[in-house]
Amino acid sequence: MNPTSRNIASQKDWKGRKSPWIGTKNIWDLFYSVGLQDERIYRKIKSIKAEEWTEEFAEEVYKDVEKHKYFITNLGKCTQVDARPIKNYVYKKYLQLLEEEIEIINPKVIILFGNQVSSIVLNENISVSKSRKKLYKKDIRGKQYNAYSVYYPIGNGRFNIDKSIEDIKWIIDNDINYEK
Repeated sequence: MNPTSRNIASQKDWKGRKSPWIGTKNIWDLFYSVGLQDERIYRKIKSIKAEEWTEEFAEEVYKDVEKHKYFITNLGKCTQVDARPIKNYVYKKYLQLLEEEIEIINPKVIILFGNQVSSIVLNENISVSKSRKKLYKKDIRGKQYNAYSVYYPIGNGRFNIDKSIEDIKWIIDNDINYEK
């Protein structure tokens, strides 16, 4: 979705990388549970407070992300003070930038978190509960990308993290484009 001030990288005095979920804990439960994070990194994330993240540790975390061959980005590139909902029109302003990122990264599979992001990116009304494990095609300038919508696993979505984990494991095991 978009970063909030809980992401330490959103602070004005942060000089390191500006990547999603730096200084947070819950999302890393998902990545660790689906085999996309080393245990040592995960344990350190869980043991430190948000303000204890250093620029060097953020680099270490994202080196681990690179090692596991996935890319994390936000649809919204706007930081807000809290996690209040953002209107669709705001996210739609960033869609072209997201599509440019997708073209550069050229992912084998795109995993979209939540109804709102999925609906905007796929340009149709998506209900994750009705589309679990369903393959969508995302067309960007004539290239087709495999995309899946899964529950948003943090905030109020934390209640559905088990479903997010189940679906991502299924995607890893079943999508023909997924490269292990």
